[in-house]
Amino acid sequence: MRIPESFVQELKLRCSIEDIVSSYVNLRRSGRNLTGLCPFHGEKTPSFCVYPDNNTFYCFGCHAGGDVINFVRRIEHLDYVEAIRFLAARAGMQVPEAEADDGMARLRVRLLEVNRETARFYYSVLNAPEGRSGMEYLQGRALTPRTIRHFGLGFAPQGRFSLVNHLHKKGFTEEEAIQANVAFRGRSGGAVDRFFNRVMFPIIDLRGNVTAFGGRVLGDAKPKYLNTSDTPVFHKSSTLFALNFAKDAGSEQLILAEGYMDVISLHQAGFPTAVATLGTALTGDQARLMARYAKEVVLCYDSDEAGQRATARAIPILREAGLLVKVLSIPNGKDPDEFIRSYGDQGYARFKNLLEGTGNDVEYRLQKLRAAHPLTEPAGRVAFLTGAAELLAGLQNRIEQEVYAGKLAEETGVDRASILRQADSLAKKRRSEERKKEFRTFQRESAGATDRVNPEKSANLRAASAEEAILAAMLSYPERASRITAALSEEDFVTAFNRRVYAALRHASEEGRELSFSAISAEFAEEEASSVARMLARHHDVPASERDVEEYIKVLKTENAALRARQIAAEKQPEELLGYLEALRKQKE
Repeated sequence: MRIPESFVQELKLRCSIEDIVSSYVNLRRSGRNLTGLCPFHGEKTPSFCVYPDNNTFYCFGCHAGGDVINFVRRIEHLDYVEAIRFLAARAGMQVPEAEADDGMARLRVRLLEVNRETARFYYSVLNAPEGRSGMEYLQGRALTPRTIRHFGLGFAPQGRFSLVNHLHKKGFTEEEAIQANVAFRGRSGGAVDRFFNRVMFPIIDLRGNVTAFGGRVLGDAKPKYLNTSDTPVFHKSSTLFALNFAKDAGSEQLILAEGYMDVISLHQAGFPTAVATLGTALTGDQARLMARYAKEVVLCYDSDEAGQRATARAIPILREAGLLVKVLSIPNGKDPDEFIRSYGDQGYARFKNLLEGTGNDVEYRLQKLRAAHPLTEPAGRVAFLTGAAELLAGLQNRIEQEVYAGKLAEETGVDRASILRQADSLAKKRRSEERKKEFRTFQRESAGATDRVNPEKSANLRAASAEEAILAAMLSYPERASRITAALSEEDFVTAFNRRVYAALRHASEEGRELSFSAISAEFAEEEASSVARMLARHHDVPASERDVEEYIKVLKTENAALRARQIAAEKQPEELLGYLEALRKQKE
């Protein structure tokens, strides 16, 4: 059953969209609205807007939009009911649970229970004779019992049905184990343990829930590390290992390492701000997640070729999220875990010295260029300075550009102004290319070519544009709704999606309910809600007069009549069509 609308509306009144969004995004006031860098995609100039007067948000860059519930769903990766529970807890309200019996919410709760019980099982096995090989491995990596307990490490035994049988005894079904991805369906049709003979690393979200697992094999089986695939409670691309601990360390700096053992070793050595991605390359979502808890990230990847490539790829992603970036290079090609263990009791002091002496990403990238191009040769200096100018062109801070241009001038003997001119020229070229790309995108969007929610828009652009203006007017000026509904029926709408929105608004109006985005948002999927928010955002600063609305209605009726005429014409035989056209001609006369 649905949560009572009265409760949802009261919740939205108590949870100001401005307050909720500002806890994730640094917002600045712009007239009646607020703007900031979008938390859902990387951008350098703000295109994310919050509209307090109608309690909506919209990003003109990635087209995410909606009300406060939509925002929480996106930012916290929750379903509708969970987002309501999240906001209710924040507002001190009690969700009427009897009414909140949502299928997906129930499934997610059960999957979290499966994961919690699975973590307990793996931990118990690790501390039993059956887990001896796993414990020996962890002790060989110099992990203490306290660290093992702190991270909830465990061991998946050799048997292929050990976990499945345990979960069955605890009242969980095979289907639940499979949906949690701790099991899979075997050839016989039954559930089989996904992990076996592996040291297990529980992955815990920011609310303390076990959402997934990583497992390191002890034998020669491949892959060496196996991770849970995406499930209803786990999204690999937006999760970081150990962030649940690191966020509470009271530091504005995070250390981004490559793997579970590096992170655990760093925490044990006294560096509790270490986190890691989950066997995949860094994503924009993960970078923006880090930006919520830190201002600076120290990249601490392996020194091998793969680690260097990962570092080069991560730097711009972190910068786009607004983070300061440093790159820590560990001597002799060691990873953090090896480095700390190799110095025993001195591991903390040695690593701290490395951390304090770490240069920023610009210095790191310049050093990579120096290593690739010998400065003793003219051609090498040209190649080095060309690469350096490209690097400077990508920096947003002019002071930063000038400081490094000065250093480069001293190093190479080339005039500082010449280096800056080259960087400015490259930056101008980049901006020109970006503007052209943005304009092409804008043209396609304006023509409806990229509209997945309303695919009929591109073929009926004039009608769809009038429909959107009418819908925006109804939401912005509810007092006009009765006039609009008296003049237009649902059949007058040409595109199916806009017809659905109009039907929802008309139904709300007829029932005497508040006519607002919040009143109808629950009836639409996330992407559909964003599309309605886009209509509001695009018409927000261009208020429609009553005369404008009358003109939109006239356009829509004309377009609808023309469409019906084309449909009739397409259905008729040639001789019938001639008669139909003659009848139309006489009608006009």
